[in-house]
Amino acid sequence: MTERIPCKTEGCRATILPATAAKTGGFCMPCHQWQARQKEQAYIEQHRRTVNLYEGLTDRVDILKLMHAPRRYDPLIQYVPYPLSKEELYVSLTGEEANRMLEYAVELLGADDQDTGMDILSSLVCYRNENIAGCLPILLELGVYDPAMVFKDALPELRDLLLEQVEGDDGNRNQILLGLAWIGDPIVVGRFYEWRLNPPQWTERLYVAPEIYALYAGWELTADGERRDLVHSLNYAIKLTDAPKEPAAAASAARFLTTSETGCPWCGGKLTTLMDADASHPALSYLGLPQERLQVETCERCGCFGIIYMELDGQGAPVWSRFNEEPDYLPFFDPEDSVVVPGLKPVLSSEPRSPYHASLWTLAQKDSQIGGHPSWVQDAEYPDCPCCDKRMRFIGQVDWADFNLGEGIFYMFICPEDMLTATVYQQS
Repeated sequence: MTERIPCKTEGCRATILPATAAKTGGFCMPCHQWQARQKEQAYIEQHRRTVNLYEGLTDRVDILKLMHAPRRYDPLIQYVPYPLSKEELYVSLTGEEANRMLEYAVELLGADDQDTGMDILSSLVCYRNENIAGCLPILLELGVYDPAMVFKDALPELRDLLLEQVEGDDGNRNQILLGLAWIGDPIVVGRFYEWRLNPPQWTERLYVAPEIYALYAGWELTADGERRDLVHSLNYAIKLTDAPKEPAAAASAARFLTTSETGCPWCGGKLTTLMDADASHPALSYLGLPQERLQVETCERCGCFGIIYMELDGQGAPVWSRFNEEPDYLPFFDPEDSVVVPGLKPVLSSEPRSPYHASLWTLAQKDSQIGGHPSWVQDAEYPDCPCCDKRMRFIGQVDWADFNLGEGIFYMFICPEDMLTATVYQQS
C-alpha cells in the first residue's frame, strides 16, 4: 500500500499520494486549486484596465445602440457605466431620436438579431408609448409574438390577420390571444364574447378561457360582453428623491412605506402603510372616492402568502377586513422584523409617465407607481371584491427592489363601490 503524504498547507489535514504531490508541489488538490485562483485574481487586479466606451459620445441614439450591443466578458476590463440608465435615456429621447431607434430595431430584425430588436421595440413602447404599428407586419412575417403588448396599436388589417391565425395556430395561440387582448378594440371584445358563448374546439387546449387573456392587458370581459378597464392610464412613478428634504407638496400628495399603528392579527407585527395618498390626485380622482385620502395597508410578512383586504371606514382609515382568511401555512415571524426602513421617504413624481412604463417586468426599470399597467411577475391576478364579486381595480404597486428592501412586488387594488382595498404579492 502506497504511503500518503500530508498536504504542505499549514492547518490542512488532507493527505495525498506521492504522484499527486509531484504534480502540485506537495499540496492537496483543493489547496492547489485555491492557490491557482489566488494567483489568477492577483494577476487580474494587477493588469485590469478601466474602459469608458461612452467617452466622447453625445448622441443619445449612439449611446443606446452601444448599451444594447452585446459585450464580451473580459476579466481584465472594467467598463465604466453610463451615468443614465436605458430607462432614463429612452424617456429623454426626442421624437426624431425615437424614430431612429425604431429604424435601428427594424434593421436588427432584418439582420436576424431578434432579441436586440425586440428589446428596443419593447423599450420604445413601454417607456415612451410609441406607436410601432408600421413594423408589426415584419414581426408577423418573422413569427415573433412576444412580448404581446407591442401589438397594442395594431391596425385593423393586422388585427384581422391575428383573429384568423388564432383559429389554427396551435404553437403561437397563447401569444396571439395576448396580442389580441392588448389590441382590445370593439372587434376583439366582440370576438372574445363570441368565444365565451360558443367556445371553439381549440379552446379545449387552453389552460384558461380566451377572455382571461384580457386581464394581462388590464381589462376584463363583463357578463354582458362589454370591456371593463381595470387600470388607469395616468401613471406616476414612486421614487426616492435626491433632495435632502422631502418637498412639502410631495409629502402632501402621497406618503409611502410607513409603519402603521395597527397590528396584524395573524403575526402580531405592525401593518405597513404602502400608500397614503390624496384621493384627488389625478391618478386616483377617477375613482370618485368620498374621503380626502386613500390609504392602503398590508402585512409585509403575512401578505406574501395571500390576499389581504382592508375595509375603509367613513374617514377613509383602513380596518382589518372580516373577509381575510388566514393562509393554511404561515411561517413563524418575529413581530419586530420588518424590511421597511424607518425614515425611508419615497415620493410621487410630479409628471406622469407612459401608462405601459412598467408593464414588462423583464425590462430593467423602476416598477413602483400609482396608475398605469402592473408589472406582473407571475400571472395577472386581480382579486375579486368579497362583497360584490367584481374584480377590483389596480391602483398601484410597490417594488421592494426599487428601495433596496429585497425582492418582490406588492400590488394594490380597490373596490370603490364597497370601499375595500386589497394587496397581492408576487416574486420571481
